[in-house]
Amino acid sequence: MPNLDRRRFLRDAAASTALVTAGGLASTALAAPARAAAPVATGPAAAATTRRAGRVSFRWWGTAGWRIDIGDRTVLVDPFLSRIDTGLFAGAFDPSTSLDVRADVVDAHVDRAETVLVTHTHWDHFMDVPHIAGRTGARVFGTLTAYHLGLAYGVPSGQLSAVKGGEVLDFGDYTVEVVASLHSRNASYSVAFPGVRVDPPAKPATIADLPEGDTLNYVLRIAGGPSVFFMGASDFAARNLAGIAPDVAMVALNSTNVTADYVPRLMAALDYPKVVVPVHFDTFETELRNPPPVAPSDRAQLDKLIAAVRESSPRSRVLVPAYDTAYHF
Repeated sequence: MPNLDRRRFLRDAAASTALVTAGGLASTALAAPARAAAPVATGPAAAATTRRAGRVSFRWWGTAGWRIDIGDRTVLVDPFLSRIDTGLFAGAFDPSTSLDVRADVVDAHVDRAETVLVTHTHWDHFMDVPHIAGRTGARVFGTLTAYHLGLAYGVPSGQLSAVKGGEVLDFGDYTVEVVASLHSRNASYSVAFPGVRVDPPAKPATIADLPEGDTLNYVLRIAGGPSVFFMGASDFAARNLAGIAPDVAMVALNSTNVTADYVPRLMAALDYPKVVVPVHFDTFETELRNPPPVAPSDRAQLDKLIAAVRESSPRSRVLVPAYDTAYHF
């Protein structure tokens, strides 16, 4: 989720060129200057596979939310579609804002899901997840806090899987690697709504009832397709990213500069991904409508992030996504 002082796809293989397409919105791809390819990764992302998944598409749902369709199978990451108004972008943030799920909006986008990956449990990442789990029967992966919050909402324990980082989970057409990570910090070097839930609490009623609860990243590796890194907050533990080397990196916008050398260190830790997709840059308390709205301060930060990617990883392409648009990496 953002800090409270505002809001804050394929790796080079020899000399090949990545293909990134989007229905009618290919112009949002910002290509960096070409440069010699980096050595091919020898870690898990470079492992050969004899399987091949069906057609794969990636749709950004704002904030850090994604829908990934792999043939007839659907994976969601941090699905937040209710986009409730907390006053955050109007300068009148209200921590007592009710967690009123907009079921009609969520259901219009989520017709199915088998796997939901939760990076952390702030409201703009988690609040719609219990409703989606109840409607689709999807299995939810997240921290122990996400597990206990899921129970508090009445999600059956059989649909909840607590993970810590280091797990590599095989789903046949795709695998998910869980990466222990860090949440971004505001200008006061602190995290909004910190804390964890070690037991099921009362059912959350307000956004303040959903703490950060520790933070995870995920690497989705698709059989015969790309490997994609998902962030939900703009900090990371570089040592935990060793050997991941994803083709595509969904990178959370940093709202402040308190995390030293955020972009250069992240690009190096990820071994310079072929495609970098900024996320969590939109004004996420409005209707999901293109073009994505961006607060003035976030626009400046987004421009800085793009410039930093181009400087530190010049062979990476930057794709600034549009809402609910199918991208094929």
